[in-house]
Amino acid sequence: MYTFINSAKFVKNKTMSTPLAERMRPKLLTEYVGQQHLLQPGASLRKAIDSGMIPSMILWGPPGVGKTTLAQLIANQLKRPFHTLSAISSGVKDVREIIQKVEQSNLFQSGSGAILFIDEIHRFSKSQQDSLLGAVEKGTITLIGATTENPSFEVISALLSRCQTYVLEHHTKDDLEHILFKAIQEDAYLKSKEIELRETTALLQLSGGDARKLLNIFELVVGTFGQQKVTITDDVVMSAAQQNTVLYDKAGEQHYDIISAFIKSIRGSDPNAAVYWLARMVEGGEDPKFIARRMLIAASEDIGLANPTALVIATTTFQAISVVGWPESRIILSQCAIYLANSPKGNAAYTAINNAQRIVSETGNLPVPIHLRNAPTKLMKDLGYGADYQYAHDSPTNFVNQEYLPDALSGTAIFSPGSSPKEQEIAQNIKSKFKGKY
Repeated sequence: MYTFINSAKFVKNKTMSTPLAERMRPKLLTEYVGQQHLLQPGASLRKAIDSGMIPSMILWGPPGVGKTTLAQLIANQLKRPFHTLSAISSGVKDVREIIQKVEQSNLFQSGSGAILFIDEIHRFSKSQQDSLLGAVEKGTITLIGATTENPSFEVISALLSRCQTYVLEHHTKDDLEHILFKAIQEDAYLKSKEIELRETTALLQLSGGDARKLLNIFELVVGTFGQQKVTITDDVVMSAAQQNTVLYDKAGEQHYDIISAFIKSIRGSDPNAAVYWLARMVEGGEDPKFIARRMLIAASEDIGLANPTALVIATTTFQAISVVGWPESRIILSQCAIYLANSPKGNAAYTAINNAQRIVSETGNLPVPIHLRNAPTKLMKDLGYGADYQYAHDSPTNFVNQEYLPDALSGTAIFSPGSSPKEQEIAQNIKSKFKGKY
């Protein structure tokens, strides 16, 4: 239990409209909490900052771990001009205007020029990311991009190759408590209260390692008390949070539980439940691409060959939401979720690759049959590589019954059909062509 008794008199002013997390944003790099693997003496990013020669970089990490704050502090530490864009609301025109402004400012010197910070850079399209390449390559700007998504998938390779990627980690329990106690002791509004913090478990769980969420939930809870004395317990926190917010943590347990319920509802052919869980994610601010990716997986894992069109619908959904923003994307996601939930189900493709991988792990690197081997050289041809291979298209039926598995696995049935009509049709086709071999 922690008791904070403050005597400061609080005078309400316009700054109170600013959330606590923003009011507590550190002003100096020495005040920054967390990410010691990057910032402790001798760490990679710390050495770059100390040298004054930072590379263009991508800061990859979950929400609320300090990506934006770190970018601002780096600029302050190095006394660099600092420009910001949000990928949600900015486009190529905005990028070009900043680059032009920097080029005309006469402040640019190689290695010490302006910093351009782009929040949620994973939301930039390929053409928008392309517009950054020249300026980054020439050093006109030092790019700092922040993303919650894997940059290997969301940042074009040409830009990624010009940037150093730094992975930011969830705040630890100690980090979060340090941030919380600092806010209680330093924020003008919180200092005006007599705060008895009996329990922190609920606060930490709801935050999910997100310092911004932690502080804003804490301010919400404190605000429910009209009196000077504030006693905070886990029950009080949960009650206040449930009354004021949709409990959905994009980086914590709720994130995984709800996406699990969503996919299981699709697998269980219940479109009503699927759309409900989809709405929970939409209301919680989940990344639509994350939802669409999971439906892509479900389209193959849970539907697959029973209805191959499901994968086409899911792929089209992913492409569509990449060019359509909120709130319209929610309609596209809903359409796909309902379609997948109502689709016939089958997991034969999923079980087939599992079976094949199990066989590979058990049997090792079995030799490729001689007749299936490539023969690009005379020596290989002389050794008989490919000699007995029968080209299927030479047959009137475009099929030749020959061996394609390693000799030791001849006749091994890896594909096992389910009960769906499509999978049964595939199984009958295999049986007919290979004369019951599998």
